[in-house]
Amino acid sequence: MTPSTHPVFWRDPALPYVELRQVLDGREVSYAPHSHQEWSIGAILEGQSEFRCADRLHCVERGALVMMNPDVVHACNPRQDSPWAYYMMHLDKDWLASLLFAHGIREAQTWRDTLGDTLLSAQAYQAFVEVCECLMAAHFSSIEKGQRLEAVLVDLFTELDANNIESSTALPVNNLYQVADYLNQYCLHDTSIDQISAEFGYSTGYLVRAFKRHFNMTPHAYRLNRRIQLGQQALKQGQAIVDVAQTIGFSDQAHFQRVFKQRVAATPDQYRRSVSS
Repeated sequence: MTPSTHPVFWRDPALPYVELRQVLDGREVSYAPHSHQEWSIGAILEGQSEFRCADRLHCVERGALVMMNPDVVHACNPRQDSPWAYYMMHLDKDWLASLLFAHGIREAQTWRDTLGDTLLSAQAYQAFVEVCECLMAAHFSSIEKGQRLEAVLVDLFTELDANNIESSTALPVNNLYQVADYLNQYCLHDTSIDQISAEFGYSTGYLVRAFKRHFNMTPHAYRLNRRIQLGQQALKQGQAIVDVAQTIGFSDQAHFQRVFKQRVAATPDQYRRSVSS
């Protein structure tokens, strides 16, 4: 039996667009600031925690849903001496956008970020927790799980989009996104931050300060985060940990383990396992 302090991951090859994590005793869990490529939603089951999303800080507790848009830096950690249990779900944004378009909730088939970080709705919270329990259960088929998940998401986004008015104000062009795009594309390269700064016409000191102010992590941390995302993908495909570490640029496996756990709150071995397998 998995200890309650260890995270449990659920995945199903028949539903490749969703991944679910359950933590029953997260008092010792600590996340470094990180981001995901997927749209993410979590339910606080027990205790209280501090949820930082971009530059916003929320105090959340049992009954709250927390949401994170793709590539937005965040961290959620328990308050000292507080029990902490939660579900966290990651959803492929393109699949989700297609689902919302097919049901007439959104007018475009491309992803559009949600506007809120948290939701206090007893009905939405209960529905989300119940669908998480359904996904974790062995006695439901993949088809049933997929149908229930879609129904909950349709109801959730109907509520979210009804409560939020999309801003029509375009954000100003920010050249830091070009740097971020470069770090995403070439995250396996060890190009120095000095070289990257010069390539984009910045001094190193300015780039590091401006990048951290905008993305809530330094360019180096941003590149590490992207490498860990690639590592997660490889581990889900069953690749050996030592091979994954080398492939994503960690010559020292202990370093890979440490960086991975800081961002995923699980060891690579824990992450690779799932209840569906």
